[in-house]
Amino acid sequence: MRYSSLFALCLLVFLQTRAQIPTIKILESGKKVSIRGLSVVNDKIIWASGSNGSVGRSTDAGITWIWQNVPGYEKRDFRDIEAFDDKTAIIMGVAEPAIILKTKDGGKSWKKVFEDSTEGMFLDAMDFYGRFGFVIGDPIDKKAFLAYTNDFGDTWDTWPIGDDEKSVLTVADILLDKHGENNSLDIEIEGEAFFASSGTNLKIYQINNKLKLLFVSGGKGANLYQPFDNLVTYLAIDQGAESTGANSIDYFEATKSGIIVGGDFAKDTINHSNCVLFSLIDKEVKFSFPKSKPHGYRSCVIYLDEKNLLTCGTSGVDISVDGGKNWKLVTKDGFHVIQKAKNGKSVFLAGGNGRIAKLIY
Repeated sequence: MRYSSLFALCLLVFLQTRAQIPTIKILESGKKVSIRGLSVVNDKIIWASGSNGSVGRSTDAGITWIWQNVPGYEKRDFRDIEAFDDKTAIIMGVAEPAIILKTKDGGKSWKKVFEDSTEGMFLDAMDFYGRFGFVIGDPIDKKAFLAYTNDFGDTWDTWPIGDDEKSVLTVADILLDKHGENNSLDIEIEGEAFFASSGTNLKIYQINNKLKLLFVSGGKGANLYQPFDNLVTYLAIDQGAESTGANSIDYFEATKSGIIVGGDFAKDTINHSNCVLFSLIDKEVKFSFPKSKPHGYRSCVIYLDEKNLLTCGTSGVDISVDGGKNWKLVTKDGFHVIQKAKNGKSVFLAGGNGRIAKLIY
């Protein structure tokens, strides 16, 4: 009995360990499109966007897809997408010129809601918190480009806010600790950019009934920016070349914990300085590092819950079940972006060659 009990115990531990490592089920692949934008409304409704003006939509959990090349924008690269339901979504075209389009009829028609043809303009990512959203672009005249919306992306204004008192009242009072103060990032940014790798290099979060914004940079330098507090913090993450730096950030409000991933996409199997953990309390940031890191360059990271995190890049997908302290390789198949259902539990991934997949436990 003693040996059989020992065997049963070992088997149980083995099964529990195996249960912590999910698998990746490919749902869609083979299209000549690189997918960087992904938005999961619920367990059924998924939107994706990418190169060649491509936008995809599924209403049955990714089993079937409706794809289109947005008319008039067939050569554009839509690096990020935000969906609100099965009919309403916003897509971001990075440059030449930078544009944002919105549909309210499931992609049958698209309305241009933002355009900027400033020389050097390149949009990188969007994030939304309810009806409030921000889009970030590479620095112009050594200043980060930011635009915001407070009506689900129907209209956009550049940041800092202008002289329109109504605009100040509807946005600044919610976003800022004090009315009209600290409404710009008064810090010069030189030699840095914001990677358009997954649409996740900025994060809106809420604290004390106020919305805040974080974003991360790469290139010759890598930093964490808190624009409404006018703070910038050095990141101990791979940097110094155009292909290096921070690519993605996520923040878990309940524990005031965050994570940043990146590395060198030109050397995507090297895991040197590719992940940083942090806590953010009362504007103070404290950093720590994983005991075992993700297995290479990573372009996206998300919290599934307080303890479980998932990260992906061109060299594979990793999972952590202890808050980001240790990482296990799920697959060496590459993906650009991961998103969890806003209202649900499903997790989907997307990447090159039109690949879309689902996380299966």
